[in-house]
Amino acid sequence: DIGTERYTFNFTIRDSPTYFINVQSWGREEYIRSLSESFRVGDCVTIENPLIQSKEAEREEKFNPVTPSCYKLLLSENHSVVKTSSCYDTDTRLLSLLHLPVKDPQDYYSLGDIVANGQSLHGRVLNVLAAVMSVSE
Repeated sequence: DIGTERYTFNFTIRDSPTYFINVQSWGREEYIRSLSESFRVGDCVTIENPLIQSKEAEREEKFNPVTPSCYKLLLSENHSVVKTSSCYDTDTRLLSLLHLPVKDPQDYYSLGDIVANGQSLHGRVLNVLAAVMSVSE
């Protein structure tokens, strides 16, 4: 609807060491807030009724992890459901995937590299590997 605000929430899922895909969701604030609070990094989820779309690699991979798939999943507020599995239902093979990065280890800059080489990196889009201590609005 013209004039209404829409919110977005993006994340990446994986089910093997080599296959992972980006997920994009759009909707009302209540839906996106509820979705983003319904699971955490490391949770196992089941996604029902996503729309499968071709991704626009040039545009989308600038701000999302590069994935081996030429598709993305789109969640619809009215048709899609994300269910979190309990820790007892989690396939132990999935647990081994928790610490695998979605980027080549040689494709990152450290914060020290950025500080030391800031002038030569100015204006470039970089991948940064860092630990996140907290996230808030």
